Order: sequence, then C-alpha cells, then structure tokens
Amino acid sequence: MPPKRQRRASPAPQGLSAGERLKRAKLSGNDYLAWSWVGSEVTNPTQITLEHRLATCGFSDQNPYPFCANKYSAASKTRVASKQDKSKRPKVEGELEDDIIVISDDESPPCVAKSCRNNPNCLNYLGQDKWENEAKARDAFINTFDLGMDPTLDSRASNTPVGLRNLGATCYANAYLQVWFQDLPFRTGVYSCQPSEEDGSAFEDSPIFQLQVTFAAMQACTESAFNPVKLVESLKIRTTEQQDAQEFSKLFMAHLDSEFQKQTDPTLKSLIADQNNAKLEDRIAALLQPEELDGDNKYLCPRCDNLQKARRYTELRELPPVLHFSLLRFVYDLSTMERKKSKQAIAFPETLDMDRFITGSNSSGSNKYRLRGVLLHKGPSAYHGHYEAQVYDVKSEAWYQFNDEVVTKITSLGTHPKIPKENGNSRASKSQKGQKSAPAKKKANNADSDVEIIDDAGPSKSQSPPAHDENYILSREAYMLVYVRSPDKTDSTQKSINGYSLESATVPDHKSTSAHDPVPPSRAVEVVERLNVDHERRCKEYEQKKTELQERFAQVRRVVLDIYRSWSLSNNSEAHYVISRQALETWLARHLSEKGNSASDSMDIDLPIKEISNEDIACIHGQLDPNKAANMKRVKAVAVDRIKDEDACEFSPLFGSSDVCGQCVEGLFTERLYQIEHPRLVSLFDEVCQVDENEDGYWISSKWLKDWRTSKPRMHKPFQADPSPDDPDYDPQVRCEHGGLTPNALSRRRISSQAYELLRSVFPDWSTLTTDAEVCAACETLAHISKEDRREAKIQAEDEKVRHLTVHGRYLTPNVRKAKLKHMYDNALSGGTSLLEHVPCAIVPAHFVRTWKQWLIHPAEVPRPDGVDNTEFICKHGLIAIDPNSPGDLDSSVVVITRKDWETLEALYPSGPLIAIENDGSEWVHDLSVCQDCRMERKTSFDVTELTVRLLRAEDPIPTPETYNKNLPQKQQQYQTTLTTYGSRTVGNLRQSKRIRQVGAFGRRKKVAVTRTTTIKDLKIKIHAQFDIPTIYQRLYYQGHELEDNTATISSLNILANDVVELREDSEDIDLLGSDTEGGTRQTDEGQGFGGTLLGRRCSPVKQSADAIRA
Repeated sequence: MPPKRQRRASPAPQGLSAGERLKRAKLSGNDYLAWSWVGSEVTNPTQITLEHRLATCGFSDQNPYPFCANKYSAASKTRVASKQDKSKRPKVEGELEDDIIVISDDESPPCVAKSCRNNPNCLNYLGQDKWENEAKARDAFINTFDLGMDPTLDSRASNTPVGLRNLGATCYANAYLQVWFQDLPFRTGVYSCQPSEEDGSAFEDSPIFQLQVTFAAMQACTESAFNPVKLVESLKIRTTEQQDAQEFSKLFMAHLDSEFQKQTDPTLKSLIADQNNAKLEDRIAALLQPEELDGDNKYLCPRCDNLQKARRYTELRELPPVLHFSLLRFVYDLSTMERKKSKQAIAFPETLDMDRFITGSNSSGSNKYRLRGVLLHKGPSAYHGHYEAQVYDVKSEAWYQFNDEVVTKITSLGTHPKIPKENGNSRASKSQKGQKSAPAKKKANNADSDVEIIDDAGPSKSQSPPAHDENYILSREAYMLVYVRSPDKTDSTQKSINGYSLESATVPDHKSTSAHDPVPPSRAVEVVERLNVDHERRCKEYEQKKTELQERFAQVRRVVLDIYRSWSLSNNSEAHYVISRQALETWLARHLSEKGNSASDSMDIDLPIKEISNEDIACIHGQLDPNKAANMKRVKAVAVDRIKDEDACEFSPLFGSSDVCGQCVEGLFTERLYQIEHPRLVSLFDEVCQVDENEDGYWISSKWLKDWRTSKPRMHKPFQADPSPDDPDYDPQVRCEHGGLTPNALSRRRISSQAYELLRSVFPDWSTLTTDAEVCAACETLAHISKEDRREAKIQAEDEKVRHLTVHGRYLTPNVRKAKLKHMYDNALSGGTSLLEHVPCAIVPAHFVRTWKQWLIHPAEVPRPDGVDNTEFICKHGLIAIDPNSPGDLDSSVVVITRKDWETLEALYPSGPLIAIENDGSEWVHDLSVCQDCRMERKTSFDVTELTVRLLRAEDPIPTPETYNKNLPQKQQQYQTTLTTYGSRTVGNLRQSKRIRQVGAFGRRKKVAVTRTTTIKDLKIKIHAQFDIPTIYQRLYYQGHELEDNTATISSLNILANDVVELREDSEDIDLLGSDTEGGTRQTDEGQGFGGTLLGRRCSPVKQSADAIRA
C-alpha cells in the first residue's frame, strides 16, 4: 500500500494581528546596530572613533534603544491611567474590534521586560516591585535582622491549658502528665509533699519537686508550652527512646507512692492506692466470669496437697474514685515472637455505670463515672508511634487535645465511625474540628515500622452499647481511658487532703461553677514566676526591637523609593554613570535579603559605606567591556550620589559612557572583520585554485588548506592572525628536513599561481616550492631503507613465532602448525602451572616475555628484545632471591616456562643464568638454595607493587592467625587439571570461563597498585573503585589479622610485595532499613526500656488492696 500523502502545511499568516500597532520606523530598516559599521564604515582599526565605541554598548544617539519611562514614577502611573480611559472609546455601529489598525509615527516601542533586558536606557524590572508592596517589604526587611524567635508567639492564650514540649521521644510522659494534672486531688497531693529534714537542698533536684514545678507551670505559666527537662533529667529518662506509656505510668506511680509514704499526712500515704491502682483490661464482664479449673488445670489444694476441681472468680466490692482502663492495643504474636498493634475499634461511653459489676453488701453510694481523659497512641506499629492525650479541663469545663506543646480545643472525641445499635438506629459521632476522617483501607501501609498490624475483620467481641445510651465513642487509637466518679451529694464520708475533697472536687457537676485550682508550694511558685518574668522581659525586648526596625524601615523605604523613581535618563546629554544590572539589583535587594544585620544599626552617614562591586562589566584593562554591554545600565549621576550619601552604599568602580575600552573594541572589530572577510577570501580562492597537470603551480600543506577553507578554522585563535602555510606545524608536509620536497605526496597539494598570489596578499612572508621541484633524494632513499627494515623484522618475528615443526614427516599448513615457543606464547603470562607437574622448567623475567610478545605483534614498531637476563633473581651470595614455594614470590615479575622453551630461547637470544625448577606434585624443587635474607630485602624494598585483594564469600569463615593458610594460591591452581584451551573450558558444548570457575570456588580477586606509603584508608578507597564496596563496609585481613588502623601504611604493617589481602564485605544493618530479611521475619529489638533510669530501680511496691481491679 503506498504511503499516505502528507497534508500540505498552511501558509504562515501575513500582515498584522488584531490590535497590533503598525510603526513606520519598523519599515525603514535604518536601525544603527552595535557592530553594523564593521566592514562598511570602518575597515581598519585606525578608523574607529568614539562614536563607534559608544555604539558597541548601545550608548550612541544612532542606536535603536529608546529611553524608557520610569514605570514606578508618579507621572508614569498617571499616564497609564489616562491611556486606559482613552482606550474606552465608543465603537461605530457595525465596527469590529479587529477592524482597527493603529498607525503611530512618534510613539516609542512598548517597555517589556524581555525586550528591554539589554536596553541600557531602561531601568525598570530590576526588583523595584519588592519595595512597592509595603507590607511584604517590611516583613522582608525585619527578617534580615537577627531578632531571634518571636517570644510572643509562645504566649499562652486566655483560658487555654499549657502544653509540654517534646524532648525527643517523651510524648508518652507528656500525655500522662496532662491527665494527672487534671486530677485535682492528685495535683493537690503533689503540692502537699514537703521535704524531710535530711533532704535539705537535694529536694529541689528530686522528681517530686520537679513534678510540683511542672504542675505549677501548667497552672500559672504565661507561655503556651512548658519545658519539663528538669523533671525528665531527675528521672534520668533517655529522651531519644520511646517507651510504653502504661509501663511509665506504673513505674512513675510506684515511685510517687514511695515518696508519699514518707509524708506525715496519712491521706497522702494512701493517695496512690485510693486514686490510681484500678486497672481494667479489655472487658470487665469477661474478667469477672468464673473460670472452671478442671482436667490439666486442676487446683492444687494446700490442705490435702492434691489436685481438685475448683472455680476461680473475681469480685468487685468497692471502687476507687478514679479508674484507669488499659486497653489491649499491643498483643504478643507467638508465631513471630513479637509485639504487634491491634487497630480494632473500641467503643466506650461518656458515662460509665459500674453498679452492675459490684457484688456484696459493702457497696454504698453511687458508682457512676464520667470520662475525663483518653490517651491516644498514633501510628501503626507497636514499637513506634506518638502519644497524645484528650483531657477534660475542670477549670474551663472543656475538652482539649494535647500534642506535646500544641494544645487544641476540641468538641468531640474518637475517630467517630457509625456505631450499630440494637434497635437498628445509629448515630455518627462528630469529627474533630478541622480534621477529615481517613478512608477505610483493607490493608494498612506501615510507613514507620516493619511490624505487621493485626487487622481482625471479624465481629467485635466487645458488648454492643446499650440501646438507651447514645453517648458512645468509637476509637481505633484509644490506649487508656480515665474515668472519675461523679459526686454523690449524699455521701458525707468523703476523704480530703488539707481540706480539699477527694471526691467532689475531682469531677464538678456540669451545672456547678468552675473548679478552683489548688495552690502550689511557694518554692514551685517562685520557679514559675521567674519563668514568667523572663518570658515577659523577652517579649518586651522583642517588641521594642521590632518597633525600632519598623521605624527604620519607613526611613529606608522612603529613600529607596525616591531614588529609583527618579534615576532614569531622558536623553544622552544628562550626566550619568554606567552601572551593571547585577549591581543595581544587589542594591535594591540588600535591605531585604542580607542576613545578620544588627538591630542597633541606624541610618547615620558615619556608618561604614558598603561597597557594591561594579567590576562585572569591566574588562581586563579596567574599562567598560563591550562584550558585557547586555548587563550595562545608565543611571543619573544625581541618583548614584544619593545612594552613597543617603544609603551609605557605593558602586566601585564607577564608569562613564566614554569609558568603553578602545583595546577591546579593536580586538572585537578585528575578529568580526575576519568573520566577514574570511568567507570572501575562501570563495575567491576556490574560484582560482584549480591547476592543470601541465600547468605550473605551487605546493601547499593539505592539512593547512583543508582547515583554512572551513567557515570556522580550528587554527584560528581569537584576536590573532591565522598561521601561514609555512608555519612549523605545516611546513614539514611540503619541505623535508633537507629543504627539498617531501616524498609523501599525500601531505601536500598543488594550487595555481593566482591562488598563490591571493594567499600571498594575506600572508606576505609565505614562500613555498613550485611544482617543478624534485623530491628530496636523501629522504626517498631513507624511506626505501625503512621499508626494507620493517619487512625483515616481520619475517624474523614470523620465523620465531611460527617456526615449522615436522610431525610424522609431514609439513603442517600455517593454520594448524605449531611453534616451538607456542606454549610460552600462550601460557607464560596466564599464571597456570598445574600442567607442568613433573616437567622440567625454568624461570625467566616477565618483562622479557611481555616485550617479546609485543615485538611479535608489532615487529615494525616495537624493538626486538636483547636477551634473557636472570641476574635480577640471583643475590650477591650466588643463591636465588625468590622462593618458588612461597605465595607472592611467583608474582607478576616472574614467569615459569618449560626447559624446551628455555633451550629455544638460548638458541635465539643471549640467555642466562639458568634457574631450573620442577614441580614434583607437592612443591617446587630447585637446584639453587633460597637466600632468605636477600629474599626479604627484595620483598620489602619495592617502590610500587601490586597487592592481590581476595573477596571472601558469605560462607567463608572470618580469617584468624590460626586459620591462615599460606599455601592458598598453590591450592587454587590445583583446580586447573586440563589444558588451557577453548575446547577444555566447556560445560557441555558451551565455553566456560576459567575466571568464572575460580571466582565460584575462591571469590573474586583483583590487583591493586600500592606504594610503601599507601595507608589502609587509601587502600580501601582503591578497593571501592575496584569492587564497588563502600569503605564503611570493608573489613581487611592480612595473614589472619584485621587491619583496623586506617592511618597505618603498607610499610608499617610489613606487607610484602605482591602479597594477598583478604576482604570481607559487612552486610548492611537491617534494623536501620526497617525491612524484613528474605525467608523469615526479623526480630525487632525490644530495647532496654526504663533500665538505667530512676524508674528502673527497685521502688517500694504500690499498695495492693482488694479494691484494685485489672481489666
């Protein structure tokens, strides 16, 4: 199918668009551009005048740049408003807006930021808008001064509780402190604690006193949040570790109980037992169900000492004034042996009637309780999250949410989904003000932990709320509930602390007046008053500084506005300076962006004058650079003087329009003239350069001519003349060293006489050879001799590499014939010696084999080696200085070859002395003994050597001096049991790399070049480049010892030349990543809890009574 024909593009629209102005000046085409005079008015640098120099920067009267009106001046704003009124003329009947074409002769081009960016006469769009908006400019101005944080933002709002600052991970303690603070009898009891005589001044460092200060600050502090750092320090709590809120509550109450036991007031001694020893689990009714002890769970009777059937049950006979219900948010998963968080919704009422759970005849009074506190645990993990508290403030009779120092008044509790009712009716709880309920998700995405969350989709085991009670709250984050007994007016046996009722003051009736705060102890009040006085002082100082800055801003803004609203030029005759755009922008922004100013500075002219650099428009000669004309702006001299006098700011250096650099203009002129003249010369040259075979001509360098004919020759350097064809870089391509014609005809080219004369007009000193010149005889002879030498070298190399060998009396073809030195050619540098068992061998220098192989490949370029010199392996005692059986001695400087190869080398090269060795299957046997002293001197006297770095596998044991095996390199070679050929390294019919097989058995090995002064740190950096293993994960071992000192050098560690260093890669810390390992679940570190803190010490246990309950 033929391709579909493309649709022809629509022609571009012609003419003016609707509303566009037609300007006659645009049709004239007589704009005097910056460099339009080059090649037309001026063809020689001596003809450049001042007018031409001004034109390069747009300062000439003939330049097209208009003098834009200052858009920020009052006159400009009035003119814009009048134009808008004139544009609202009535339309003629039947006239369309697109029919109007406005023709203007005298109106200047519109001032637009993009088109006026390079206009030196336009001073708009430099940042003046920052000052036009007074409010934003004032804020930016004040922010440049180091006033610190505004303390008034931390002031406490009227009738708002005080928050507590989170010191890192202390939200669990903050939440409980907010709940306990609202328990007025408990707060009164804390206030009533007095130091004993033996305590003395140590009482002020105790937790009980710091708790008094904390409660007093929460009651009378003028700041919105209090810092409980002293309380936390007294408890020795680690602020960076999050703890369990219930555990903190239990331990802290135990500590307070031990302190209350020391008081003389008997009511204080039993305060904790009377208030807070009631604990509830999931369901009270389920807990009170009797349990039958039968079968394997029979009861061991202490009387008959025998297992008997029994029934175990719990009864509640009397309840305390305050009930703490601990909800089982965290469960233990036996499959993973970890704690996990349940997100099962919990329903709880605002009013709780406990009478139905009371048994026995001792029950008296009302057991109705009101909800007064909810502790929330936010976050999906049992090991991470954030604790908050929703607490009823008994003074303001309102609910507040305490998120550490953030306190928010709320009107409802819980997460509030609909709750099913027995009669089919349901009521949706109100959501917290300003919050949106999150959509339900089938599977939670645990963002802050890797611990799985229990998500039970089955029916709730909790009892449904009663049909007649609508005050139920549903929450998935509730962690603990605090209920306080409603006052019973008929009960006259209420306990009190210093006259403060334990019952009636705890929960005021909704119809009664607000509760009165208990009075803190005097010493705690003094601490809080000092905090309040300090806060008030800081607020006054801040407000005073802010007022002074506002007054200063008004003065600065008035000066800045007056200057930039009158700094524009109207013509070239006005006195002015040339300032860079960046310098003007810096001046306009300096009062609004420079940080670290002192609030005590004033506008006094005696202050040091700030200097703003104007050198970004200067050239190397210290004058205006025409190349930077786009950044130049012309400002009235009066405005620049006012900036210095009134704003203490100076531009340096100052330039006038006539300061355009003449040297730079001449250089740019020469370059632009070259760009005009060079293409013209090339075009003329191409017309006359051809020459016939019989016509006389001239020789020229082909390389020079090819480059010169391009539009942008590479040889051309800015502001410099092109090199002539006889430049030393090009003349050898035409003339030889003897002054004659070079034999290489490809390096030169013939040109005509006319072309020669044309180039001579450009390069008058150039001279060359004519086409009649003969080729230099000496150079031609040398070239012929060189060819013969290369040919002989190739023949000799081929003779050594492929000397024919008769096999069964037949001459093999070149494709299959073997060379006498083929084994050395193929295997000498590969390191494989396992095939040489029971084969007589010899040692030769490795550099000889490398040079020999290079000569065989490039016999014409590489010289033939002189001979085999083994004296470097013989010490001064006539023994060998290397040990063939020691790892690292048969290194990259030594090669093992067969004795047959040695005999062939002796026939071709001067060789000696012979160092004969032979592998008997277990070790190398050699005639000459090893000189150990000279050997160690040779191994330690290197300047540069290569270390073999062996990467251990995960299953390899950690190297130790006991497990270090010196014979590892020899053992590795024993795996090579076949010839090193392509046919032998196969798996099936596929080639298998020898390197891959060795890596599989012994790990990766790589060479790293080091010197004697290389440190372990430098070595690890080199290993990082080779193995791509970060240095932090590298563990290096040498002879079983770990190299832990990064500053130690190779020499100081006695590491020998060509030795082996073992590398183990440390795995990343999975706990930091928060991800499970493959194939199993990672055990989460439970941490040390409150161990090591004051709460972790043995405290006197909380008094247990029959009234205590746990649900």
